[in-house]
Amino acid sequence: MRDLTDEAAAIAKELGGVTLLRDHGGGFSPLTVQLHRISAENHAGDPRAALDAARAISLKALPSVERRSRALGDIAVTYDRLGRRSDCVRTLLAAERWSPQETHARPATKALISSLLVSGPTSTELRGLAERSGVLA
Repeated sequence: MRDLTDEAAAIAKELGGVTLLRDHGGGFSPLTVQLHRISAENHAGDPRAALDAARAISLKALPSVERRSRALGDIAVTYDRLGRRSDCVRTLLAAERWSPQETHARPATKALISSLLVSGPTSTELRGLAERSGVLA
């Protein structure tokens, strides 16, 4: 995965800018490759590498609020896997500020919120997010 992602990053850098792709809102760019890297590192079981990848992006550079919210969701997963609960909740709340609808509807985010509710102490903020997301029924 890392070899292929590095290759994709090199191609994106060589192409320069954003290469628009049909049916793909963000196109192909070094930034979109970096977003993929966050998710891929999480799925590969290396949240520290995912956090390093996340630190290399600027959320404001992302092309839409949906992409920002998704990126923050992936970063929240990273914090959860690192045992950084308060950072995880703070990041989920930031995702909600960027795009409430995306945050409330995304199954992976709802699963993370649900997991947080049963895995440790809850805060008013987490309970509110869970309620707004329909996790608390």
